[in-house]
Amino acid sequence: MTVRLAETDTEFEKCAEVLLQLRSSFTREALLEQIGEQQRQGYRLAYVESDGDVICVAGFRIGLNLAWGKHLYVDDLVTAEAHRSKGAGAKMIAWLKDYARQMGCGQLHLDSGVQRHAAHRFYLREGFDITSHHFAIRGLTRGA
Repeated sequence: MTVRLAETDTEFEKCAEVLLQLRSSFTREALLEQIGEQQRQGYRLAYVESDGDVICVAGFRIGLNLAWGKHLYVDDLVTAEAHRSKGAGAKMIAWLKDYARQMGCGQLHLDSGVQRHAAHRFYLREGFDITSHHFAIRGLTRGA
């Protein structure tokens, strides 16, 4: 298993197939379009490849704010369902930690839906702490 940064259209397309397992509200085309838009704002995709197949994908960005200083924030992290609990996620987290250090980041952050109990156990095993509650107001563009 190796981790790489996606840089070509072919790599983005292979990553999209796995990302759709997490972001199922998107069509493949809409997901690729959204990735392109987010890339213009610093979004990157890393992926774990095994035997030519993409089996784990992380979408992330480097940020700077008062609360965390320079940090790496993981927007999207998913292992293909057929490859879960086989080490790909741990490989990706180790790579993200190393990449964050190389970029001069002091912290690594992510949010996870409250219903994703298996993911929470994984993050805790990988050294993450639960440090806050995330609050949201949705539907602002629809006049809510």
